[in-house]
Amino acid sequence: MPQLSKKYKQAISKVNRENFYTLQEACQLVKKTSTTSFDASVDLALRLGVDPRKANEMVRGVVTLPHGTGKQISVLALVTADKEKEAIEAGADHVGLEEYLEKIKKGWTDIDVIVTNPPVMAKLGPLGRILGPRGLMPNPKTGTVTMNVKQAITDIKKGKIDFRVDKTGIIHASVGKVSFDEQKIYENAYELINTVIKMKPSSSKGTYLKSLYISSTMGPGIPIEPRIA
Repeated sequence: MPQLSKKYKQAISKVNRENFYTLQEACQLVKKTSTTSFDASVDLALRLGVDPRKANEMVRGVVTLPHGTGKQISVLALVTADKEKEAIEAGADHVGLEEYLEKIKKGWTDIDVIVTNPPVMAKLGPLGRILGPRGLMPNPKTGTVTMNVKQAITDIKKGKIDFRVDKTGIIHASVGKVSFDEQKIYENAYELINTVIKMKPSSSKGTYLKSLYISSTMGPGIPIEPRIA
């Protein structure tokens, strides 16, 4: 078992693992328990009472965080020529089509999000094995396949994120940085949690939001009272 650092031991000592914190308390504590020298991300982990293997219990969606993620999101716009201008105006980091399809085929995936328009989707199918495992495949459900390319890119740059439950029933998502003040972390976290709660599948029985934790990068998990809404 790896030896815990002095900083991490001090951080753990501030968290009562047998206690459930309110979301507001947890957002205060997550700043105090950050152990890194860099501006760590603040992450939420929501364990849901769903079976992701069933299509009618898959929870997936998008949410625009009021204060953004604090990260510089690199956007690739794979679009037809008539959409290139609006993609550039919206602030896309990379804009084009054929040259980027070739780069991706060769293994290039140095971006966070790909936005495209419907006519291009047929060209992306063969790249599914590269883009899919990295969560980069555009999807109409997340707003990354659209004719309104400019709006999609603008929303992403402002803090729109997509989330989905993994095979273990957990949603992991970043809701800010430790440098954010606690109120901004709270408002971002609440927006995500409330969005997930509203998406409860009608087929899901029993407790939906089973557990909820917030943590900073390399920091301890802080248990939150799941009945926040």
